[in-house]
Amino acid sequence: MTIDDKDVIKLYEFIEVEYIEPSKKVFLSAISGLNYSCIPQVKSEDDFGLSGEGIAVGIIDSGIDLSHPEFLNSDKTSRVIYFWDMSGEGTPPDGFVSGVEYTNSEINDALQSGINLDTDNIGHGTAVAGIAAGNSGAAPKASIISVKLTVTRRENYSRTTDVMRAIKYILDKSRSVNMPCVINLSYGTNEGSHNGQSLFETYIDEMTQKWKTVIVCASGNEGFGGHHFFDRLLSRESINVQFTTATFSSTMYMTLWKNFADGTTYELIAPNGESTGIITSVQKTFSRVLYDVRISILYGQPSHYSTAQEVYFYFEAQNGSIPNGIWSLICRGENIVYGYFDIWLPTIEEVTENTAFLRPYADLTMTIPSTSEKVIAAGGYNAESDTSSSFSGRGTEICNNMVKLDIVAPAENIISAKSGGGYDAFTGTSMAAPFVSGSAALMMEWGIVRKNEPFLYGQRVKALLCRNAERDTFLSYPNSIWGYGILRLCNSMNELKKYLQR
Repeated sequence: MTIDDKDVIKLYEFIEVEYIEPSKKVFLSAISGLNYSCIPQVKSEDDFGLSGEGIAVGIIDSGIDLSHPEFLNSDKTSRVIYFWDMSGEGTPPDGFVSGVEYTNSEINDALQSGINLDTDNIGHGTAVAGIAAGNSGAAPKASIISVKLTVTRRENYSRTTDVMRAIKYILDKSRSVNMPCVINLSYGTNEGSHNGQSLFETYIDEMTQKWKTVIVCASGNEGFGGHHFFDRLLSRESINVQFTTATFSSTMYMTLWKNFADGTTYELIAPNGESTGIITSVQKTFSRVLYDVRISILYGQPSHYSTAQEVYFYFEAQNGSIPNGIWSLICRGENIVYGYFDIWLPTIEEVTENTAFLRPYADLTMTIPSTSEKVIAAGGYNAESDTSSSFSGRGTEICNNMVKLDIVAPAENIISAKSGGGYDAFTGTSMAAPFVSGSAALMMEWGIVRKNEPFLYGQRVKALLCRNAERDTFLSYPNSIWGYGILRLCNSMNELKKYLQR
């Protein structure tokens, strides 16, 4: 729902409203990799001869360069069957109230007339689409459904609600043309508990079970960002959590997640020594200006999605940007039952790596929604050196937490389509995810379209990719850095072929 802030309170008057979760900002996570992922062998006519034909690949991103040769058929018509520009003006898709939708025929008319639809002024979505479903990408004959989120160069973010709308749109369209669907999502946020239990994450999990669907999410680029803190607090103990601020942003957040059974208090001390004083849960909300920054603190409550409790800190500079310096958050244990707690700062895309904890914890740095249970969470590695990418978001093995990275794919210096024409090199887990998405499309073509395995979608695709990933004999799996291992599509397809022959 889109609604003015002042009107939100009115929603509580309706018995039909079960839960309210404010939208969060999601940010962009920044072709030789096909060989490393064992994709060309599967595409070879001497082997499986797969191309993604009959599969819809949905790209939720910054748009797509509709005129780029990577997305044109041999007769110069477009392989994009639907394009929804959420930031455009015109006729929106049925059931939605904003943006403009272009059908395949409208796209072709624009291409033939030389009309510029201004479809990707950032270039991120074009690169992602090129890897997953470009003519030189993983699934060169897949049909493409693209959604351009409302993101600009200056703001560089969209909203979780836009992502949710985009997922529904792609699933509706793919079902209307009777095509199994793979959705690639290379956006993420740190604003949440990272345990898969938010409304945003559970919504995506539910959508993975609609139609014949696979959803792939990039794990984010927070591995070396220093934006996650983890520790255990005991009764009558205090922990000093120090972090630096060095950003050009005028606002930022810090989100702390703890067990609701634990009684704690907090005190925030600014670089100049000014203090909020001790803040308790009894106060619920708190606001004060320290160091020329307004600090607002909110004690959240458990919801029917999660038993965890959030303590939310919001920083707003009164003049210009937030000043540089070292802040201290004093966490005090009053009556502790469990004790473990996590804190996240905003993503690198929001505040850069210069705003960071002085004593960060590298695990559980996957961004939301890659933390959703039923998506395929894709991390990145350097295929040239066969080493993990330091920026790749990590899973965790702490305290029996079930958040795990699933698989890794090439993520550094990947050559793909450049918006405006030509090609460029791109780096980030955003580029790893479409290798997995394209692989899923090829698997689903073999299983569903060619009728070898009619139920080859959803968690079955995820399970087969994880089972047949390449693993190092000296490491234990799954682990926080590599998940179940490196994407090797030919291994999964060979196992499927053997299964069929039994």
